[in-house]
Amino acid sequence: MRPSRPSDADFLAALHRSTRADLWMVDAERDFIETLIEQQQKFQTIGYGDAYPNALYFVIERLGERVGRVAIDFDYDEVRILDIAFIPAVHGLGYGTAILRDLQGIATRVGAPLTLSVMRGNGRAAQFYLALGFKVAQRLPLVDVMVWLPWEAGGTGVPPARSGASSEFSG
Repeated sequence: MRPSRPSDADFLAALHRSTRADLWMVDAERDFIETLIEQQQKFQTIGYGDAYPNALYFVIERLGERVGRVAIDFDYDEVRILDIAFIPAVHGLGYGTAILRDLQGIATRVGAPLTLSVMRGNGRAAQFYLALGFKVAQRLPLVDVMVWLPWEAGGTGVPPARSGASSEFSG
């Protein structure tokens, strides 16, 4: 992983397009769908920036070739994966597992839950996260909030004591 740079813009746009197969099913002109996907990426970028101003954005490389991206927010009481995506050519090759295991290691070192949200209709991703030890912590109308707790996975042993912190992820 390396920090995202302005020179990654074209790659990130192509990656975003590759993750929006759902929009290609819309009965509309190709130009309309392309514009919709571009707008979705723009709104996602603005939304993440507004909601998570301290988020870090990384490009994932394999032998110098860009293969994915991950956006992470480090809050005082959690490490939140905002977005993770890979080019279709590397799906199923273990890169997602490797990145998530690295992030679990980071969460263990800082003694904080690792959280993410998965769309309700994305059962494949949900099963992937469950296999890596994540649990559904909250069901919202469109997404499930999932959490991985280092102290339950043998990482830090016990939840860190934080004054004023809630225990919303303890169960």
